[in-house]
Amino acid sequence: MTFRPVYRFGCLLLGWLRLPARSCAARDVEILVLRHLVAVLQCSSGKPVFTGGDRAVLAVLLRLLGKRRRSALKLLVTPRTVLRRHASLVVKEWTCPHRRPGRPAKPGALRALVLRLARENDGWGYRRIHGELLNLGWKVAASAVWEIVQRAGVDPAPRRADRSWARFLKAQAAGIWATDVFHVDTVFLRRLFVLCFIEHDTRRVHIAGVTRSVTADRATQCARNLLMSLDGTRTAGIRYLIRDNAGYVTEGFDAVGASVGARVVPILPGVPGMNAIAERRVGSCRREATDRVLITGERHLRLVLDEYAGHHNGHRPHRSLGQRCPDRIGAPAPPAADGPSRILRRDRLGGLIHEYAQVA
Repeated sequence: MTFRPVYRFGCLLLGWLRLPARSCAARDVEILVLRHLVAVLQCSSGKPVFTGGDRAVLAVLLRLLGKRRRSALKLLVTPRTVLRRHASLVVKEWTCPHRRPGRPAKPGALRALVLRLARENDGWGYRRIHGELLNLGWKVAASAVWEIVQRAGVDPAPRRADRSWARFLKAQAAGIWATDVFHVDTVFLRRLFVLCFIEHDTRRVHIAGVTRSVTADRATQCARNLLMSLDGTRTAGIRYLIRDNAGYVTEGFDAVGASVGARVVPILPGVPGMNAIAERRVGSCRREATDRVLITGERHLRLVLDEYAGHHNGHRPHRSLGQRCPDRIGAPAPPAADGPSRILRRDRLGGLIHEYAQVA
């Protein structure tokens, strides 16, 4: 037991005695190799990982050492490691690139379009979406459409249908008009009455008349003048006309609505919520226009209401229309602002209302 440590100490001592006989270059190369191995160990947490630069440096340094010195060093790199690296290079050079089995993936634009059609049309199945894609110029199989909607987790058409009250009422809004009368007090404490109409589906407002006293004959004549001034295609689509039970409403007023094929629907007494859309529009007109201006007379009120109606129909966004204005429901969306752009402001009602537009 005591001989083995003595023997190992003797071998180590003979190795130290041989160091002066070696050249300085060989010692420097061996030190550089060992230092580089230590650096690799310090950079690695666990198994040593050699980069391409590490392999190149070790290859050059080991080439400068003799065969006996290379075999005497305890290196992290073995001949088996070099052979394995060479084999991987050969495989990478001559092996064909791996290709996933099956059909190629569908374009991202096609997937986005299929999901958009399914989202915007809750009653469409994959066959109906497939037909719409063919009309749009996409040559795709119906099975591909089915695969896209299945992977996205989209339910079949009957389960996806929206049966909420909001969706139901919005579908019935086409062809429904409402009328209401509201008053405005002038600066001289005289009361003026305004007869207005509003379309439920587009939220477009029409000012029928401004009068000092609302009577049955005056209201009937204002309604008749408005319907005669509109396009026949617009008035032909009126199916229902909602009105209140005020004293100015007589059989003559109902006859004007019936002349365009509309069914006049009076609200119940004491239930203004049955004409909620018209009441909401009157409140907006008061808050944004008439309550902020001192009205001097009938002509002045007519100018203010016409200016506000132009703003309401041509620029003011509405949540029920997807933040679009009534006159731009079918117009294309404005260009996206992806950076600094010039914004033009237009003032209405003497600067009480501002309208902004993007200048190209």
